[in-house]
Amino acid sequence: MKKNAVVLVSGGMDSAVVLAIAREQGFAVHALSVAYGQRHTSELEAAAALAASAGVAAHKVVGVDLRAIGGSALTADIDVPEPGGTGVPVTYVPARNTIMLSVALGWAEVVGAADIFCGVNAVDYSGYPDCRPEFIAAFERLANLATQAGVDGAGIRVHAPLQHMSKADIVREGLRLGVDFAQTVSCYSADAEGRACGRCDACALRAEGFAGAGVADPTRYVGCGIARPRGPLCGEGRVT
Repeated sequence: MKKNAVVLVSGGMDSAVVLAIAREQGFAVHALSVAYGQRHTSELEAAAALAASAGVAAHKVVGVDLRAIGGSALTADIDVPEPGGTGVPVTYVPARNTIMLSVALGWAEVVGAADIFCGVNAVDYSGYPDCRPEFIAAFERLANLATQAGVDGAGIRVHAPLQHMSKADIVREGLRLGVDFAQTVSCYSADAEGRACGRCDACALRAEGFAGAGVADPTRYVGCGIARPRGPLCGEGRVT
């Protein structure tokens, strides 16, 4: 029998690649998405589509109301900034990855999974503190202290296979694995149909990844003529 794994699936390009990696490694994937009060639900719809097309063993959506505490442009009435600036950006959601991994850890105990996969990246990212390798290592230590699996000696492993990859490398890996990036939503301000704004940091990083990999960008944008400091202008056939 295949070993169970819990895979965090947000609906973005990184989590889509991680989902494909877990499947390639032979795990029975239990996909987990978190409705945390994000600005739009199109990424959750994308997560459901990715899970369905991957034929996962189960897909669960868990609600955690982070809008109740706010503090982020993704969970409060704060404008999403364009790329640039210094320090941790206002799109950082306080403790989001800690909370998501904790929910994943709980489900892993229930389904008997010793492996948790997440799509954090510490190369081409927005400077979030909970994307660093030190955080993943620390959470894995916590997981093995705080669970029955850890006490019994079975152990919990937290996999972050993309953490040292550039966005271009992630695109290449996804294409190797047959990921349909057109299904994914990365934009911080995507509309109800999942179309990207083309202005936020997530859009810039995504565009840079496809450009760096030398492949066509399947992203659907709300409008055209949008300058991206680290990516190409929207091209023909990519804007609706």
